[in-house]
Amino acid sequence: MKRYRLARVIGSLAAGAMVLGMIPASRATAARAGAVAVMTGGRFAYTGQPGDSLWLVGARLGVDALTLAALNQIDLNARLRVGQTILIDNRHLIPDRHQTAIVINIPQRLLFHTDTDGEVSAYPVGLGRPTWPTFVGTFQIASLETDPVWDVPRSIQEELRRSGKPVVTHVAPGPNNPLGAFWIGLDRPGYGIHGTNAPASIYHFQTHGCIRLHPDDVALLFRAVAVGTTGEIVYQPILLARSDDGTIWLEAHPDVYRRSPDALATVRELAGQEEFEADMDWQIVRSVLRARQGAPIDVTLRGAESHLERRR
Repeated sequence: MKRYRLARVIGSLAAGAMVLGMIPASRATAARAGAVAVMTGGRFAYTGQPGDSLWLVGARLGVDALTLAALNQIDLNARLRVGQTILIDNRHLIPDRHQTAIVINIPQRLLFHTDTDGEVSAYPVGLGRPTWPTFVGTFQIASLETDPVWDVPRSIQEELRRSGKPVVTHVAPGPNNPLGAFWIGLDRPGYGIHGTNAPASIYHFQTHGCIRLHPDDVALLFRAVAVGTTGEIVYQPILLARSDDGTIWLEAHPDVYRRSPDALATVRELAGQEEFEADMDWQIVRSVLRARQGAPIDVTLRGAESHLERRR
């Protein structure tokens, strides 16, 4: 995995990936309820491997398949040819970290880890489905286990029973264990961050509330944390920030749990807190909110009307 200070490629790049140029992290004003501090990820070329699709590549690298299709002007469901080169743009705004080492933003489907040197790593995650949502709130890491045994919760046993599937109470370590090789237990009973034996489920909302990581990524995170490490799970489908050069970035994601009904009002509130609503192009803002492609878009007002341009 190529590693970059404060601007890293999300996840482990496949062997065919080539970095064209990373976007340096940009400091931004911190605001309440959705502020961001830095941007992570970058723009680079990816070379297709056997079996690749936009869905699989996007899930591995933390970018929505719809966004990939639009960026590369190819069909959403097309199989990538071996050797075919596509452009990846997996830049993301990082939510306000609230002084914790780990932040998971549910709508972004991303886990951000800040190490003791201030370096930020970002990993795509699988999260709870809307009928079984991942909790929101603070947590601490309570346990670290390799090759965990899965003690199947009674609620999942009951779900298996209702669906007519064999009911199991314990799953031993190995290829059939849905927890994978690593378990990072939280101080919330029954919840953890773990690997998976189904990597295709990453970057989707399919779990019973736990946080799934790709096997390669959970191995990295497992070595980087300790019992007592603090974290927070947030629900921020709308992220807004102004970088050092004055550029205003807006990132909008689908409201998968239907907890943020008025996106435009959220943007106006965040912009008002930092007093830069007059420097925003609200026509572009509305377009970003309609598309909700999950990528940071420049919504800075340009030209004669811009307060920003007059100050320069």
